[in-house]
Amino acid sequence: MIEAEVHLSLHNFLRSQVGFPSWPHHLTMARLVARALRMGRSALIQVGSVCGHQGRYRTSFIASALIWHGSVIIVASETVQQRLLKVEIPRLKQWLPANKPIRIGDNWPSPDFQGLLLTSPAAWLKGQLADNNAFPKHIPTIIDGVDDLEDWVRSQLTQSIEPHDWDELMLAYPHEVELIREARVQLTHQLFQHPENPYHCYLISQPEIEILQRLYLDLDKNHLPDNWRNFCQKLLYLEDSSLNFSSYVPLFWSTIARRQGLFSLHYAPIELGKILEPIWQRQPVVLIGSSLEPETEAPLFRQRLGLEDVTCLKFASDSQGEAIQLYVPYKLPLPNTPEFQGALIHQVRTLVCLSATATGMTVILIGDVPLKSKVATILASEFGSRVQVEKTCLDENGILITGWEFWRENQGVLPSPRLLIIATLPLPSLENPLVAGRVAHYKRSHQDWFRLYLLPTAMNELQRAIAPVRENQGIVALLDSRVVNRSYGVQILSALSPLARLNYLDPSLFAANNEDDSS
Repeated sequence: MIEAEVHLSLHNFLRSQVGFPSWPHHLTMARLVARALRMGRSALIQVGSVCGHQGRYRTSFIASALIWHGSVIIVASETVQQRLLKVEIPRLKQWLPANKPIRIGDNWPSPDFQGLLLTSPAAWLKGQLADNNAFPKHIPTIIDGVDDLEDWVRSQLTQSIEPHDWDELMLAYPHEVELIREARVQLTHQLFQHPENPYHCYLISQPEIEILQRLYLDLDKNHLPDNWRNFCQKLLYLEDSSLNFSSYVPLFWSTIARRQGLFSLHYAPIELGKILEPIWQRQPVVLIGSSLEPETEAPLFRQRLGLEDVTCLKFASDSQGEAIQLYVPYKLPLPNTPEFQGALIHQVRTLVCLSATATGMTVILIGDVPLKSKVATILASEFGSRVQVEKTCLDENGILITGWEFWRENQGVLPSPRLLIIATLPLPSLENPLVAGRVAHYKRSHQDWFRLYLLPTAMNELQRAIAPVRENQGIVALLDSRVVNRSYGVQILSALSPLARLNYLDPSLFAANNEDDSS
């Protein structure tokens, strides 16, 4: 069977590689992927945050894909595709009994192609959601990096009306230019009355919906550009007077560029499970993520994405080699109190000063935009050019101040920090209209929106953020006292394990790191 062939070939390959990055689960994962290919049964694999960050597991699934006698699709980001093509595949092909043709592209090369196709998440999802035969059915598909799968899907399903679409609409209706222009003026007036927020986006209100509905009803539907037709058809569901817009399932929102006086309109579904269910039934899929959930079965993730009958596997972390030192102060004010900002800045300065002589980068994660700017200004006045805000070019002992999104997207190109300071838990903010819209949906369904949405999102973000620190068993300072003052703090600490708790701050902690470096 292919499982035995993959096991033997990969085992011989691993023994031959001097200095190859060690991971104790290569053979287990390769056998599971091979089994999924042979039986046509889908699987969900969690490889752990550190392994996910380093990408060591990819050797396992590439070996199975190369040895499998049939065609395989691998869905991965362009960065990962290049890594596979230039490093993983050439290294494996020297040892494996396989000579499979390999292509990269946005659709299936030809009906008679019997090889390995690498494609992007956007291209694969576009073809699957349209069901346009861009990818034949029944071809086993491996999807790498499914921690971001929900975002990928929602991005593909989002429909937008951009500023240039108004010009296209006026060209399509030359006799209705004044009507269209008046609707845009009314909409601009309504949208720009929203108070500014850091997210520059707002849920569309009922008056704004009514302006769009009136415009749609006044125009001849036969000449509508496709973008407008698709968007406005979603609005038709809101014409029913028995529906309260605030309780309606789809999410409509606007993004505003105030300086330019421009706005865009957007629509996306909140629930993805029913939309994705038919896709998983077309072919067996192997979904690979870092740490999706504490549970092996990942029930919340599977429910949100419509994954039912799948084999689930979660690899245990290396409790010795991946442990972080975690400092969580007990007596800090809660983040929603006026005293928090001053206490946070004091803690950050103390930590940076204590670690000043240590070798390695310091990263300060702050989600609040105004607070991030204030901390950067204070630290720059004391530590000068060592302090950088969301930059990838830093000194060896640089201090990077960043938000969560920048850190997630760039941690792969930055050195592993010796000290990671986290200002607050990355719970999605209810001040973000898109978060508020999803929370409202959970409330309408009488579901626990905090434990089903906010908390899992925060834990997943935390695990991904601290993964680079685990590589050198560095120090993480989590300055959000809700971890010790709220009942859900136990779940967060459990998700961050393996760890060693620190109840005090002492320069010797960082001196120990220096000794490790010198040894």
